[in-house]
Amino acid sequence: MDQIQAMRIFTRIVELGSFSRAAERLQLPRATVSNALKRLEQRLGVRLLIRTTRQVQVTSEGTLYYQRCVQLLGALEEADTLFSHHKLQPSGKVRIDMPHSLAREIVIPALDDFYQRYPDLTLALGANDTHVDLLREGVDCVLRAWETEDDSLVARRIAMLPQLTCASPGYLAAFGVPQSIDQLQQHQAVGYFSLASNRNYPLEFCRNGKVELRELPARLSVSGADAYTSGCRAGMGLIQAAHYSLAPWLQKGELVEVLAETPPPPMPIYIMYPPGRFLAPRVRVLIDWLIWLFEQYQQPKTDVFPANTRKQGK
Repeated sequence: MDQIQAMRIFTRIVELGSFSRAAERLQLPRATVSNALKRLEQRLGVRLLIRTTRQVQVTSEGTLYYQRCVQLLGALEEADTLFSHHKLQPSGKVRIDMPHSLAREIVIPALDDFYQRYPDLTLALGANDTHVDLLREGVDCVLRAWETEDDSLVARRIAMLPQLTCASPGYLAAFGVPQSIDQLQQHQAVGYFSLASNRNYPLEFCRNGKVELRELPARLSVSGADAYTSGCRAGMGLIQAAHYSLAPWLQKGELVEVLAETPPPPMPIYIMYPPGRFLAPRVRVLIDWLIWLFEQYQQPKTDVFPANTRKQGK
């Protein structure tokens, strides 16, 4: 087995944290993966991984070697496509992860355009509203409505999506239509709680160039975008979410916008990926296409501030 293949095997073991999963992902026998790592360590004269019955730990030498391998393999993939038609017409599979609502309302309906541009590409699209370990799960990139706190990832903001405050007609009939944010004392909200702190995010309103927060009582709190909207439609209280995700219910009259003069800040959308692994044309063209796609949903420039909340997937 050549050195490049051994490097690929090693990086996949590190990223997946398992010899078995690496073998499965690379479609190689488990023994081949184990022997390749053993020969690599013998050739280098250092211990790269510490194997136990429960986990695989990377040594300090293994961490340095992994970082270099990622750079070299990325450069190799780029060089392989430099003088081929793949630079203009990339091929292969890209795995991307994003919130349900972004997948359902924006990305999937537009995929016909993507495949017409890049007929030799295939996508594996994971739709969920929770954290994904890109390296361990073999994901090329993720779309999220919050910026990562992981220093090992590149986070690139590609859009600022307009948001609004709304409620159901039934709720407004029972509680009244607020004319300003100063009239919210008698109102309630559908809570959207953080999985990390278990606390509800406050509502946000832009007034006079500043963001003002309001914490309202909630009879129902949820942690997912679909449940958040469903709670509002059921009359449980006010919510704030991106316009694209609420548009179908607004058009049907099941939701009504309120407090339009003091809207929430726009929602930032980030694309995140590991550094040094995204020179591949197949991934680059997907990122470029997503930037183009989300430009169509951008909010006109205003003097309001970016959203501070991290309401996942809304």
